[in-house]
Amino acid sequence: MQTLQNPSTTAYSHNATDGTIHRRKTRAVKVGNVTIGGGYPVVVQSMINEDTLDVDGSVAAIRRLHEVGCEIVRVTVPSIAHAKAVAEIKEKLIKTYQDVPLVADVHHNGMKIALEVAKYVDKVRINPGLYVFEKPRADRTEFSDSEFAEIGDKIRETLEPLVVSLRDQGKAMRIGVNHGSLAERMLFTYGDTPEGMVESAVEFLRICESLDFRNLVISMKASRVPVMLAAYRLMAKRMDELGMDYPLHLGVTEAGDGEYGRIKSTAGIATLLAEGLGDTIRVSLTEAPEKEIPVCYSILQALGLRKTMVEYVACPSCGRTLFNLEEVLHKVREATKHLTGLDIAVMGCIVNGPGEMADADYGYVGRQPGFISLYRGREEIKKVPEDQGVEELIALIKSDGRWVDP
Repeated sequence: MQTLQNPSTTAYSHNATDGTIHRRKTRAVKVGNVTIGGGYPVVVQSMINEDTLDVDGSVAAIRRLHEVGCEIVRVTVPSIAHAKAVAEIKEKLIKTYQDVPLVADVHHNGMKIALEVAKYVDKVRINPGLYVFEKPRADRTEFSDSEFAEIGDKIRETLEPLVVSLRDQGKAMRIGVNHGSLAERMLFTYGDTPEGMVESAVEFLRICESLDFRNLVISMKASRVPVMLAAYRLMAKRMDELGMDYPLHLGVTEAGDGEYGRIKSTAGIATLLAEGLGDTIRVSLTEAPEKEIPVCYSILQALGLRKTMVEYVACPSCGRTLFNLEEVLHKVREATKHLTGLDIAVMGCIVNGPGEMADADYGYVGRQPGFISLYRGREEIKKVPEDQGVEELIALIKSDGRWVDP
């Protein structure tokens, strides 16, 4: 039966009440030329849909993702042939574009595949529930201690060569636990719970640490947001108890598509980021991978964790609004959306305008019918006719030396 940990015992937050997110301290893990954790900005990831055997198609897909801001790209590697194709993909990327950090996704009984692809990628992702596949037995009622230990020994035997290879190459590993693919003995021992997910990860972490390998990132993904939240919180708590400081990769797996897929992903990822948990994120949508990246950056921007676009502050409009707020906001956005690092407010009237937009760099405020006031911070700079408002806003930004051409 599926159960959740009591939130009062699994919640994890070191945040103060000053409005600032204080991130959990984690070790820095290098993935190619990108660093996850260690206080570095939260990293954005995605995964291509192409068959990795299609070298040209994969290179093109990786480049498309990277060009829209994806910092680490994952590729699926289900066979030795796919692993060898990754070598060609990496080589072609370097020759025709640049050296994009790549992660290989390795699943069922993947030791040989993982060892081969580890030569060519920057990180290998394994799923503890599938790395050593345990064939379920219909008549099983329990796992004996000896059976549990026997499988543990088999895991160590198959994992050790990969760990040593990655350690000696200075590369990284993601221990990626999925709620939907827990190993049978974990299900028997802990049930279909976040606790089982955490203990599955800890088993692999201990093997890695015993081999002096700590370039590790952990994920605890689930398709249900409450399960995902409980698992990550419990994982952070468990790592603290064990003196571990590994970065967390956040994601809601199989979130779907459209508005709901975005809301579902945001509900899980943003909640944990606000608590200080998470060093890299992936929004998993049933859409073209490039569509995941804007969602990631919007989440990070909304929480003040990364500033990669203009932050628009706008009131919802009411009876006091002195112009078509939706239309004007659209015009302002279209004129300035290529800028970075600015806060621009568009407010419908003078009642709420100056106060509600106090933290904005620039303000566009309804002053009286047919006229708007432009602000720099809290200071009113000029009153101009409404039909010249956007043009004058751009001129003000230019006069401050903060404008760049699209």
